[in-house]
Amino acid sequence: MSKNKKQQKTNVMRILSRAKIPYEAHFYDTDDGDLSGTTVARKLGEDQDLVYKTLVCRAHSGAFYVFVIPVADSLNLKKAAAAVGEKSIDMIAQKELLPNTGYIHGGCSPVGMKKPYPTTIHQDAENLSVFYVSAGKVGAQVGVNPKALAEFIGAGFADLVV
Repeated sequence: MSKNKKQQKTNVMRILSRAKIPYEAHFYDTDDGDLSGTTVARKLGEDQDLVYKTLVCRAHSGAFYVFVIPVADSLNLKKAAAAVGEKSIDMIAQKELLPNTGYIHGGCSPVGMKKPYPTTIHQDAENLSVFYVSAGKVGAQVGVNPKALAEFIGAGFADLVV
């Protein structure tokens, strides 16, 4: 966690505060340019099984879906499609992320997207008291209760990983 830079509250943090969802803000140094989730977990001093990434997919129907999975895991597209009742889905191109979500790669959060896309969180999070997701910008994460977050954003839990 970076202590030498003054950190500002992100929009995600403001949204969670307004909703009275308890969270803990965490900031980390991004000067090395390594945005991998496992590196973020190390920088936070947290187990990588507690740090989750937010992935956005489009179904062949054209609908967008958000999946939140552990940073060290890979999304199983067949399981993800089944979880949302679609025949198939694909990851969106990185250039499509900002216009559709309002977030950039490495700072995508399941909270505060431009539109409230259907969201599914990997089932292992359901048993955790806290997990870490992006706070909406590179270098910022929030630790939050997964069930409280899921209830707030209308997310479900399912087996999503390979």
